[in-house]
Amino acid sequence: MMLKLKLTGILLFLTASLFAQTAAFEYKRDMGNISDTWQRLALPNKLFSNAQPNLADLRIFGVAQHDTLEVPYLIKTLDDQVTSTEVSLKTINTSNNEKGFFYTFEVPSKATINELHLNFEQKNFDWNVNLEGSNDNKEWFTVLSNYRILSIENASTKYNFTSLKFPSTKYLYFRIAIKAEKQPTLNDAKIYKIDTVKGVYHDVEAQSYQIKNNKNAKETVANISFQNLTPISYLKVNVQHNFDFYRPIKIEYATDSFKTDKGIAYNYALLADGTLSSLEDLTFNFNNTLATRLRITVQNNDNAPLLFSGFEIKGNSYEMLARFDNQHAKYALYYGNTKAVAPNYDLDKFKSKIPLEMPTVNLGNEQKNSAYSVHKEKPLFEKKAWLWVLMAAIIALLGWFSFKMLRN
Repeated sequence: MMLKLKLTGILLFLTASLFAQTAAFEYKRDMGNISDTWQRLALPNKLFSNAQPNLADLRIFGVAQHDTLEVPYLIKTLDDQVTSTEVSLKTINTSNNEKGFFYTFEVPSKATINELHLNFEQKNFDWNVNLEGSNDNKEWFTVLSNYRILSIENASTKYNFTSLKFPSTKYLYFRIAIKAEKQPTLNDAKIYKIDTVKGVYHDVEAQSYQIKNNKNAKETVANISFQNLTPISYLKVNVQHNFDFYRPIKIEYATDSFKTDKGIAYNYALLADGTLSSLEDLTFNFNNTLATRLRITVQNNDNAPLLFSGFEIKGNSYEMLARFDNQHAKYALYYGNTKAVAPNYDLDKFKSKIPLEMPTVNLGNEQKNSAYSVHKEKPLFEKKAWLWVLMAAIIALLGWFSFKMLRN
């Protein structure tokens, strides 16, 4: 009987301790059974609407036999992993004929490359380029044909598109032919091997979007809103056109909102800026950001506005990498604490020791945390009658002192 009472007391103590630690978190998601020390948790999109925008309030708590546990974790964004390797290049020949100006390069080793970056002395040019490859400097094979490169620099615009992108290829020699009226001055050329491991993306559906052309400001502004707070990291602009164009573009997201006489207005922060050009893919990548609203501004200058046919928006998924020192406890993920600050775990200092492969633990549906409580300061006088009594007493006291002063 005594042992049973002790166990019951311990259980009540642990429950009270857990309630105290989680009382500031409004929501929770129960977790499945823990099968290993390291576990991966995929964060569902619906979680972001009730968590802090920077996810600083996420906590994993559990109850063991003799203790309440807080589990250390790292949040990982499943974005693209890009590596760029520069390959040495040597210019061995420069020539020209009626077909154009030729530059021949030698690669010391037969390396795989997929980009060639050119830097010219000239500004404001519009040339077509052919790129060929060879292993003996005699027989040449076409890599790119009539590839357009462009440079525009003036008081309002600075735009250069001089990077040649092509499928990965291996040659000991490369030759570019430039169709130009005058001899181009090539300052330098660099070749790269760009490797991209694609991240995990999910499509983001816009709840609504509006496009307005401002003639006075000479710009087009598109406002896109989403139903819920959601991660975004990719934007593709679909433009209907039959002519070349290049326009400065700015992509922003709403950080907060406020009421005005004309309705709700928003404060915005910059996500990305650049150039919307018919020569390049109309896609923009930026850091994964939680947002409910986007504003896209395209500067038209003196040109007619572009005709937009829509936008494709995607976001990267988030996951947690957590270390469970006790696999027998019962755990849950808690969030919804507006005052919480990001935790500081030792785990962050030893990222290289985190295993690459680990099992995934399932998260349950969102539910209200039964331990949640919000402490509200009670007013000194909850009933108005007491306030009136206090005011009357103060007025009477002031009147008495005033009368006494006048009498003296």
